[in-house]
Amino acid sequence: MTRAEMTARGWSELDVLVITGDAYIDHPAFGAAVIGRVLEADGWRVGIIAQPDWANPEALTAMGRPRLFCGITAGNLDSMLSHYTAARRKRKDDAYTPGGATGRRPNLAGVVYTQLAKKAFPGVMTVLGGIEASLRRTAHYDYWQDKLRPSILHDAKADILVYGMGERAIREIARRAAAGETLENISGTARLLGGRESAEHDFSDCAELPSFEECKAEKKAVLELTRRTEREQNPFSGKPLVQFHGARAVLIEPPAKPLTTAEMDRVYELPCTKLPHPSYKEPVPAFTMIKESVTVVRGCSGGCTFCGLGLHQGRFLSSRSEASVEREVEQMAEMPSFSGTITDLGGPTANLYGCVNGVCEACRVCRRASCLYPDICPNLKLDAGAAIRLMKHVRAIKKVKHVFIQSGIRMDVALRNPKYIRELAKHHVSGHLKVAPEHLHPDVLKKMRKPGPESFREFQKAFEKESRAAGKEQYLVPYFISNFPGSTEEEMKAVEKFVRREEWKLQQVQDFIPLPMTPAAAVYYTGLDYETGEPVSVTRGLAERRGQMKQLRPHAHLKRGRRER
Repeated sequence: MTRAEMTARGWSELDVLVITGDAYIDHPAFGAAVIGRVLEADGWRVGIIAQPDWANPEALTAMGRPRLFCGITAGNLDSMLSHYTAARRKRKDDAYTPGGATGRRPNLAGVVYTQLAKKAFPGVMTVLGGIEASLRRTAHYDYWQDKLRPSILHDAKADILVYGMGERAIREIARRAAAGETLENISGTARLLGGRESAEHDFSDCAELPSFEECKAEKKAVLELTRRTEREQNPFSGKPLVQFHGARAVLIEPPAKPLTTAEMDRVYELPCTKLPHPSYKEPVPAFTMIKESVTVVRGCSGGCTFCGLGLHQGRFLSSRSEASVEREVEQMAEMPSFSGTITDLGGPTANLYGCVNGVCEACRVCRRASCLYPDICPNLKLDAGAAIRLMKHVRAIKKVKHVFIQSGIRMDVALRNPKYIRELAKHHVSGHLKVAPEHLHPDVLKKMRKPGPESFREFQKAFEKESRAAGKEQYLVPYFISNFPGSTEEEMKAVEKFVRREEWKLQQVQDFIPLPMTPAAAVYYTGLDYETGEPVSVTRGLAERRGQMKQLRPHAHLKRGRRER
């Protein structure tokens, strides 16, 4: 991060400079650290500038001009989500900043940092990545600004955008940049073509999206934009996408293939210190939350309409080997700060560890957005035994006292294997288990692509039964979403009635936030059902939203879970 640190390593210049909107935490839960370590393992000299003064190009120059490119990310969250609540009010803290301080990154940080890098280093290639770039790679609705925005490439003018997790693409970009080769046809990337190139390029093999101008002129075009994008997300058979912005085309290559188990092991065993940079004098809240957690699985097969994970990580799963996870935990157990508790063995969905999709030919040509909705696909090979074995082996490691599961639990999958629920309830719950039924009205759940309310109720009964059998008093902490498109105060009564009957005091209620590029955002923007195109009820503005929030607010608090007396 400094010239002194470069000198200590014997470097006279950098090959790559990574600019991030988060504090620099050298931990595999932070995207900038992973990309930096992946490039370093290939022999490149990498520097990181974290949360620079975005009004001053000189803030990027402490380590000199990078030889190959500047890599730019807003951080682990979209910068607008980092800054604003569902009510479009400024947040009071930022978990990715020392001391939780706010104001350390700009709105639309990917755009601002790219422009800053171009001023600081004229002529140096800029590579834009991270989840903000992933969820804004096409034209999209920005909820916080309440308007349709063009592809982030159009505003940032980066040379290339990397979407998804990025390891494959960034290695290829570095190799080509060093060799003086073009950046065409790299899976998991997008480029904004010039006017002449756009006019002359052959797009016959591409799926054409409604143009930015068409989306602005006709809201319904945003539905079609989102549907076509979803249909081409299979990395084995998806077509390149093209979307015109005036005379210029955004060309989006198919997604990168998921990492193999061996590749996952390699990434997560890179020599991260697992610590914040020593220059920080205050704790970084996000690090405190994850410092004793372990990522074991990537990808999300759910395809929930409100979630950006499928658009970023993809729906095909990648799991680490047991041996790799155990080695990481053994190393953590030797750190002076280790408390004896592994706070999570997870990922987007903890109990999909060891499950397999994307292998058979049917998977490789499938255009479904979800492997779990409306029913669990027979080509998704469920293996709850893998998660059970992993949990048993990790809790047997010396100095490990507790192993908890804090990541999402897919309840319909867990119900397929009672042994998993038994193991979970007996050994891996700290008293409260977070679960996400999201809603309890069947029509709203259908719009979310979530299983019906009976799935949650069956899981609740099974979990309570196994908790009693284990001689433990422990409870579920359910997560619900208010004001989802199609949910009026009438539909919300299904949740309110259940909460009252169970005497539940809710810890987690999220007022719906339309994330860019998600199907739910398209529904919110257009007021039309995603599948049928028919009008659907949408609550807009704080005044309209208050009704559903009030329905659950008497049951919400910030400390504990269910049935507090």
